[in-house]
Amino acid sequence: MLKSNLISAIHTKYPSLNPTEIELISNLFFKKIILALTEGKNIEIRGFGTLTRKINKAKFVRNPKTNEKIYKDKTYKIHFKIGKILHNIINEKK
Repeated sequence: MLKSNLISAIHTKYPSLNPTEIELISNLFFKKIILALTEGKNIEIRGFGTLTRKINKAKFVRNPKTNEKIYKDKTYKIHFKIGKILHNIINEKK
């Protein structure tokens, strides 16, 4: 689902909200999530899941083409752990 599809779905369900207001709210929501993750905080949305920031340690890696060792700085990745309610909904037998 695209962000524009989400905005139109919310506007269909709540026609009193202006689509530009919905977009502003969604942008603020995502900016707050990004800010919290960059600060090292975890995001927990009950029933949906948890977003955490994991660290890939700095290490030496090998370039397979030249066999040269290259130093790679530490990097961060985002880990998502699905919530129990969402897991049950997705895995529901139809």
